[in-house]
Amino acid sequence: MEFQLKNCLLRPWSKEDAGSLARYANNRKIWLNLRDAFPHPYSISDARQFIRMTGKQDDITVFAIEVDGEAVGSIGFHPNSDVERISAETGYWLGEPFWNRGITTEAVKAVTCHAIDQQQLIRVYAVPYEWNAASFRVLEKAGYQLEGRLHHSAIKDGKIIDQLLYAYVVEGEMAGS
Repeated sequence: MEFQLKNCLLRPWSKEDAGSLARYANNRKIWLNLRDAFPHPYSISDARQFIRMTGKQDDITVFAIEVDGEAVGSIGFHPNSDVERISAETGYWLGEPFWNRGITTEAVKAVTCHAIDQQQLIRVYAVPYEWNAASFRVLEKAGYQLEGRLHHSAIKDGKIIDQLLYAYVVEGEMAGS
């Protein structure tokens, strides 16, 4: 499954992407905005392990962001379960040389629509860290609304921090079901 967008291609990860994944992911500025499961420094071994994990998905929920034939970032969604099965969390990162080009906003819009359609979701949300103004802008441009601040809800780089809760909610008939 692929999504050809104006500024990028979203596609499954392949083993040939390990070099570019390790090159772009090995950046402290990126690591600071992601969960601790994302290693830093980011090695070729980390890249290979991540690509193997994505290859085991039954439904593709994690995509490579390709620009000019090279994987330069990642975006995905993680469906919730039980009573929260109508929701999924989205996450993404993009290599620093590609920032401020509209790529991430375009990718978030496409993956949000795909997640809603594929999983029959009502809500897709993200919880960027308090200092990540660029991610706030991406989410707002993609149609997400700020719902609140989660005070002292995470620890990153040794600091207790807030996260902001942004969500894209499907309104209308389906939402009442």
